[in-house]
Amino acid sequence: MGIFIKLEIDQEHCVGVKACGLCIKTCPVKIFRQSDDRPFSIDENEDECTLCTLCLTECKPNAIRLQKLYESEEAAGNHP
Repeated sequence: MGIFIKLEIDQEHCVGVKACGLCIKTCPVKIFRQSDDRPFSIDENEDECTLCTLCLTECKPNAIRLQKLYESEEAAGNHP
């Protein structure tokens, strides 16, 4: 987890890199990597996130959750 954001991938909803992998392909700052067929975020790189939300937009199963840690809980940028 970064200092400014927390990024999680719900592996139960994720369809895998072979079937999708758009989070890895679209992230301009390369926060995501692949292990076997599963994407994961690199904790040390999470604070490089520019909040472009490309990963949220491209993730059709809505398996990515992005939370801004510097905002109040009501204003947190959670993706439903």
